[in-house]
Amino acid sequence: MTPVTLSEPVEAAERGATRIADRVVAKIAAHAAQEALAAVPKGGDRPHASVTVHHESARVRISLDLDYPSDIGGQCASVRRQVAERVHALAGMEVPEVAVHVERLHSVHSRGVAQGRIR
Repeated sequence: MTPVTLSEPVEAAERGATRIADRVVAKIAAHAAQEALAAVPKGGDRPHASVTVHHESARVRISLDLDYPSDIGGQCASVRRQVAERVHALAGMEVPEVAVHVERLHSVHSRGVAQGRIR
């Protein structure tokens, strides 16, 4: 290998590559889903993400809880959009697929009953 001084540009093939761990991409995706739902009261746990990374592409699966009644389709679309944008911006990966899995729907009417506030 030829020594390189700081003033010479380094060819891409000689620079190597940075690999971002799947768990890091999953954390970015889960945080992005939380951001997308920040304005909406939530009835359950924080979103959880799992990812499959292949080359410069990440396929993401988000599991989350939502309150009901609400615009479930709109919230899922917002999560998909935010996750794809944030993973691309922070990890430099394309995100061709974001699957949103709604684990539970929490009724805003019965949540108070479970906490003993409605009579």
